[in-house]
Amino acid sequence: MLRPSAPPIPPLPPLPYTPDYPLRTERLDLRPVRHDDFDAVYAYQRRPEVCRYLYWGPHDEAGSRASVADKATRTTLRESGDFLQLAVVHHESGVLVGDVTFAYTRREHRQASIGYVFHPDHAGHGYATEASRALLALGFEELGLHRIQAELDARNTASARLLERLGMRREAHLRENEFLDGEWADEVVYAMLAREWRALKERRPEA
Repeated sequence: MLRPSAPPIPPLPPLPYTPDYPLRTERLDLRPVRHDDFDAVYAYQRRPEVCRYLYWGPHDEAGSRASVADKATRTTLRESGDFLQLAVVHHESGVLVGDVTFAYTRREHRQASIGYVFHPDHAGHGYATEASRALLALGFEELGLHRIQAELDARNTASARLLERLGMRREAHLRENEFLDGEWADEVVYAMLAREWRALKERRPEA
């Protein structure tokens, strides 16, 4: 019996690659961070509860200004290791509710990683899920990626639930993989393959 053939692998888009901004969802615009976003970004980067499970922060004013200045340059993918850092803005109100990261980790293996940070005042509305889904669409549908993953502190159960809502699989639990805030912490890895994204879209076209 002949094995079914795999679908053809589409060519990768040429580099440098700049998305057609903004990336628009039903309620949100994902656009490059601007220097005048400082007040909105600092409002959550300075909060200890926001940074609890992250690899940085909380930031003081100088640290947040440096962060915003760096994010403002992260708009184009030129090679493996580059990343996009985008402000997430609510359409109707124009309010910046958080920011997301898309890391183009390994071009030759068609892989990327995603991340997100949102102001807790805007929690509970599904904005982080909606914005993260836009990053998956960018990776699988625009960049022709094979695999996208997300890494998080194992104690961050809210983030794990978000990734599961996206349809990502829990692939690994690394014991005491990181030393954070004076203690050893576990890291969890979630991932999705292109064929899983396509299957999800067939089951849930709105996704």
